[in-house]
Amino acid sequence: MSSLNLAVIGNCQIGALIDERGRMVWACLPQFDSDPAFCSLLMTDETPPDKGIYEVELVDFERAEQKYIRNTPIVQTTLYDKHGSGIRITDYAPRYDLFGRVYHPVMLIRTLTPLDGWPRIKIRMHPVGNYGAQDATITHGSNHIRYILPDMVMRMTTDISLSAILDENPFVLTETKHIIIGTDESIPESVDKMVREHFGDTKRYWQNWVRGLAIPFEWQEAVLRAAITLKLCTFEDTGAVIAAMTTSVPESANSGRNWDYRFCWLRDSYFTIQGLNSLGATKTMGAYLRYIVNVSYEAASQLQPVYSITGKADLTERIVDSLPGYRGMGPVRVGNQAYLQTQNDVYGAVVMASTQYFFDQRVPDPGTIDNFNRLEILGERAAQLYNQPDAGIWEYRGRERVHTFSAVMCWAACDHLAKIARKLEIADRTDYWQTTADRIHTEICTQAWDDKKQAFTESFGRSELDASMLLLQNLGFLKASDPRFLSTVAAIETELRRGDHLMRYGVADDFGEPENAFNICTFWYIDALAAIGRTDEARELFEKMLSCRNSLGLLSEDLDPTTGELWGNFPQTYSLVGIINAARRLSCSWEDAL
Repeated sequence: MSSLNLAVIGNCQIGALIDERGRMVWACLPQFDSDPAFCSLLMTDETPPDKGIYEVELVDFERAEQKYIRNTPIVQTTLYDKHGSGIRITDYAPRYDLFGRVYHPVMLIRTLTPLDGWPRIKIRMHPVGNYGAQDATITHGSNHIRYILPDMVMRMTTDISLSAILDENPFVLTETKHIIIGTDESIPESVDKMVREHFGDTKRYWQNWVRGLAIPFEWQEAVLRAAITLKLCTFEDTGAVIAAMTTSVPESANSGRNWDYRFCWLRDSYFTIQGLNSLGATKTMGAYLRYIVNVSYEAASQLQPVYSITGKADLTERIVDSLPGYRGMGPVRVGNQAYLQTQNDVYGAVVMASTQYFFDQRVPDPGTIDNFNRLEILGERAAQLYNQPDAGIWEYRGRERVHTFSAVMCWAACDHLAKIARKLEIADRTDYWQTTADRIHTEICTQAWDDKKQAFTESFGRSELDASMLLLQNLGFLKASDPRFLSTVAAIETELRRGDHLMRYGVADDFGEPENAFNICTFWYIDALAAIGRTDEARELFEKMLSCRNSLGLLSEDLDPTTGELWGNFPQTYSLVGIINAARRLSCSWEDAL
């Protein structure tokens, strides 16, 4: 049975998921939103065993161990058989500095090392196309095998017997061997030499990158693994940040809440970049700023909530019947209908992210008056739309309301424009945007406040609660000491807390009542507790959330509040941001600790 105890490898061009036995269960090539060549994550045990798999099988397998090489996304899986023999599988995607640029090819490298005895292995390689519907056409040369797929020709180059691979014959691994998967380009040098160089350079790149991060004193391992994985979820070519590497891993069992997350949500990405930036990963921030500038210029004054990683607007959603789904729990969706939705909070997300241009001296191209004038167009839209119905942060498909979170983000757009205008010393625009922000703030406080519940509610004039209101302090809308924030936190924990976890909301939506907790909401709750001085409770909950990570230190979108089982798309950038933010807020300082 499938589980989300998966390792992630990648290089900011491609990514792959590897299970605890070293099987590559998911990899979209040649980029994050491409057709998955390996897709057994969305298959069942009943699916024919020659579909979408890449496995090094140890004959007479008994047990496995798996870990990352310290401060890298290079994963090592050790398999042991019943006779005491073993092999170590090392998986990574090359990434390092070369010729003044970062080299990150469409390439997945696997090294097989015998450990003890006479381990016998069998290699099974069956990439597929059209989301599992089409087998690859296979040709081969003296040292390579070509897998011809609809969208690419994938080449395996190896120093292993091709006959053993093509015929899937078991053989004894007596020395270290290598498998390189990539585009259809010949490798004119020794495979062993090339792999050793790629490995060393990639290991050094990541360990150097980690050394440049400003991390909290406590929970360093958790923060570093989250930061590395967030970096892996960025598409360097454009600067986009994907929400997750997968599609259609359901939010809960048989719920139908199966979505394609291989795209860039402007809201989620803002929080992701904010988290990385807090650690000093400024290059990632700069690349994302370029992405949103390009997207917002193309969109003029009408922003979508989500775009492709290349900035494409059309994300037409369809259901594919060729994959049964995670544990057989379909449907499998490709594309995301949310791109058609109205989500008014995106104007705030773009303006807030762009504010960095005007205040951060590390940005190579500081914000100008021309940039500010362009942002004002988005600010005007925010001022027009803050009290208009939309699908909201949770992307309701069956209804629209005036969602309080969207209204607050529109306020934040105007508030930040006032700050930028003040920085640029444009007095009339400072007054204009501050007056606009104050007017919106007043109306939100009137329309979204529920006297009976003593809380800001999900939407104007309604009583339902929404975990996103825990962000009111984080967004600067209310001070942590404001009695209205304190009572909102109290109301939310009363209605939405399930054990040690938080639900997004507690009422039925288009798919019924949510069953599983949403991990980022629990982190918002932890942050809110810390902000209002309930630090011991926040630390205890944070430790419990860290214990819910998989064995590699990663989180998906959701979890079962009763069993702690992970659900939803993986790895979820929003959840990993929660780890970073909570650790930074709760950790003792380096000065106090040393």
